[in-house]
Amino acid sequence: MVKRLFLFLLTNILVLTTIVIVWSLITTFTGISGTFENGAGGLGGIDYGSLLVFSLLVGFIGSFFSLAISRWIAKKMMNVKVLDPNAPLSQQERAVVDKVHRLSRAAGLMHMPEVGIYQSAEVNAFATGPTKKRSLVAVSSGLLQELDDDATEGVIAHEITHVANGDMVTMTLLQGIVNTFVVFLSRIAAILVSRLVRSELEFVVRFAAVIIFQILFSILGSIVVSAFSRYREYRADHGGADLAGRDKMTHALQSLKARTEMAQLNDRNDDAAVQTMKINGKSALITLFSSHPDIDDRIKRLEQK
Repeated sequence: MVKRLFLFLLTNILVLTTIVIVWSLITTFTGISGTFENGAGGLGGIDYGSLLVFSLLVGFIGSFFSLAISRWIAKKMMNVKVLDPNAPLSQQERAVVDKVHRLSRAAGLMHMPEVGIYQSAEVNAFATGPTKKRSLVAVSSGLLQELDDDATEGVIAHEITHVANGDMVTMTLLQGIVNTFVVFLSRIAAILVSRLVRSELEFVVRFAAVIIFQILFSILGSIVVSAFSRYREYRADHGGADLAGRDKMTHALQSLKARTEMAQLNDRNDDAAVQTMKINGKSALITLFSSHPDIDDRIKRLEQK
């Protein structure tokens, strides 16, 4: 269930980078000053007021644009097959649609999410979309093959809760704030770096530095976004328990844990060359960037509800 955040963050970084490139081209060919410098030397030579306004606009435009196209991006990147509830469906597809619609009504949603299946051996599901009215809930073929009916319902209830809670919009607002800091700090760092080179190289160095620092600061900013995402996962677990029942939600998490342990066992059986390319367990650094808490901790918190 990591697809939702990964797709959003990736799209957000691409959108921000695109905005920077377009802005640089506009300022280059129109003669508009886009340097945010006031002629003074050192850190005092930066027009912080104008830069902050620019950063706010770019940060939130980039974030909300990422949200607006999130459903479309998810369908394209994951090759999601959208299931039309009014068209002939297989028994398995009909069961998924019925679960999503039943749980959506139980969650109080006025508009049913789009329902999709994508081909993947991984046991996964995600929900995305700009609004509750235009949301998408998708499950992998691997999830339908590996999990039983109760576990599948628990997973879907978890994703429906994300939609009902408006988590994507909340995440967008947080990402907009993070983006503002990313754009603001990357521009300052790029200006300072460009002052260290000859004047004829200044534009090229600044252009490259902005993109590099923006990507680096975006990665650091994702620590904040990931921490908030982990908090929202606990809430979605509890919401899923309210919709499908605590036993089904707990069973879903236990089933996911069992599949994870099985995958780790398969890793240990791989040859040494393959094992060096895989991550076994979570280090403290990996945990910082993880969008989901440890499954054992999720199960423990759910049982304490």
